[in-house]
Amino acid sequence: MKKNGFTLIELMIVVAIIGILAAVAYPSYTQYVVKSARAEAVTALIDAANRQEQFFVDNYDYTTVVANLGLQAATETGLYTLAIASVANSRAFTITATPASGVAATDSGCTSLIINELSIKTSTGTETADECWGR
Repeated sequence: MKKNGFTLIELMIVVAIIGILAAVAYPSYTQYVVKSARAEAVTALIDAANRQEQFFVDNYDYTTVVANLGLQAATETGLYTLAIASVANSRAFTITATPASGVAATDSGCTSLIINELSIKTSTGTETADECWGR
């Protein structure tokens, strides 16, 4: 008599292997998702800084209102919110991207990304600015 199918031990070995692979792959996947969210924030900040410089050329002053730059206060997917800080007639500004929702809100490595009028890129959180900005 010929046996068809798999034994219970064979199935348990396959389940164990799948579990080990998932345990190894999931942290890498979540790290990839967090880094892609940061890339969205970096892109939004650089775009906002460029628009802020154009606003200065047109108005001889920086704005503190994101809408004046033709942007929304949130990034395209809503993972980050943008805020501008500037002192009137100071010739300086900082733009901050702060996690708002989703995977970005759980990112303790980079709790905010910041760029200023000199294009100096900083961050807050447990990771360095270079790690947060993807350099």
